[in-house]
Amino acid sequence: MRIENSGKLSVVGTPIGNLGDLSPRGAACLAACDFIAAEDTRVTAKLLNHLGIKKSMLSYHEHNRREREELILSRILAGEHCALVTDAGMPAISDPGEELVRACQEQGIPAEAIPGPTAFATALALSGMPSGRFCFEGFLSVNKRGRGEHLLSLRDEQRTMLFYEAPHKLPRTLQDLSLTFGDRPLAIVRELTKIHEQVIKTTCGEAAQQYADGSLKGEIVLVLQGAPPKEPKQLSLEEALSLAHAFLERGMKKSEAARRTAKESGRPKNEIYDAINR
Repeated sequence: MRIENSGKLSVVGTPIGNLGDLSPRGAACLAACDFIAAEDTRVTAKLLNHLGIKKSMLSYHEHNRREREELILSRILAGEHCALVTDAGMPAISDPGEELVRACQEQGIPAEAIPGPTAFATALALSGMPSGRFCFEGFLSVNKRGRGEHLLSLRDEQRTMLFYEAPHKLPRTLQDLSLTFGDRPLAIVRELTKIHEQVIKTTCGEAAQQYADGSLKGEIVLVLQGAPPKEPKQLSLEEALSLAHAFLERGMKKSEAARRTAKESGRPKNEIYDAINR
């Protein structure tokens, strides 16, 4: 239930590099809101200075979110308008802002999204990888066991996968990707929308060797090609015949039942047709 006379939360996407990418609507919101909840107020101050905006800010990040959430909610419930921003990109995506959005929903506080640049979508567009279906996996755990289990769970994933990674952790991550996925095609996309923007088309194995020295710097998105479709398991003739009889019982003609069974069982159509007629 919506709370009458409360303020609202605006989730504002901010530039991931080039300050010119902030939308006019985003700039207008930052100018009009009562206060800004920012991941790092020093970073957001640079954006506000670029826009010529002076605004009250408070920090809201992973390490203080629980104590700050209560303060932010109380101010919004008192009628204030809060703009939520991160250092770069869309808040609440692989970001503690998701909990603030959820808390607002639970309190009946209206929340709106003002879209902006998102690093993983931008990286996917530049990667040249299949983009019809993909999954965003965020940051891998720093815990060795946790990251190992995470990667193993994705070994048969057929969709393109996207990961965020910090430059100082990249060599270890590339090594783990190589161990898990072998020589799978990989795009390393770095410094998006900045002067040194770069897309490196490589493989997990090659990248693990070439960048083991930690030479790659900047904000990084890894775009990993999905696994090839698995070959269907061939059924035994007895299993295929049972499937064919099930099709026949549904009213299919023998030739159609044999064709459908061949497609699903991996066995020759003529073999199945002959078995039906025995």
